Amino acid sequence: MKARHRRFAWIGAGVVVLGAAAALVLNAFQSNLVFFFSPTDIAENRAPQGRPFRMGGLVEDKSLSRAGDGLTVRFNVTDTAKTIPVVYTGILPDLFKEGKGVVAQGKLGPDGVFHATEVLAKHDENYMPPEAAAALNQASTRTAMDKAAKSLKQ
Repeated sequence: MKARHRRFAWIGAGVVVLGAAAALVLNAFQSNLVFFFSPTDIAENRAPQGRPFRMGGLVEDKSLSRAGDGLTVRFNVTDTAKTIPVVYTGILPDLFKEGKGVVAQGKLGPDGVFHATEVLAKHDENYMPPEAAAALNQASTRTAMDKAAKSLKQ
């Protein structure tokens, strides 16, 4: 084999190794990708079934209840337009309160209940994840438009 052919073989092998490494990195990235959905998106069946995703909004007032084991918690998350029930087993963050912003990661069950594996509470008074703030603003706009349309019909 000539030196020129050996060089082409090494270059070809390097391209194959780089391609395989890139494919592995992209596959790992795709399997760990988690999307954000609002309660309205979930109620309108835009959220994935059987795959983890994040849901955010406000913890509905007077919806928090604890089970007898002390770790299982049920609460509702709302974007002021739609509400989704959530079940979480674990220790809640210190800043978790009714009426405050929350982001939960988990899967939507066939019964329409979101089974959270992780709950994140906002870290100060002024912070809300941009996606959650946008979802709340969009839901508020929809609610206002619906009310206006109803009053025009009357």
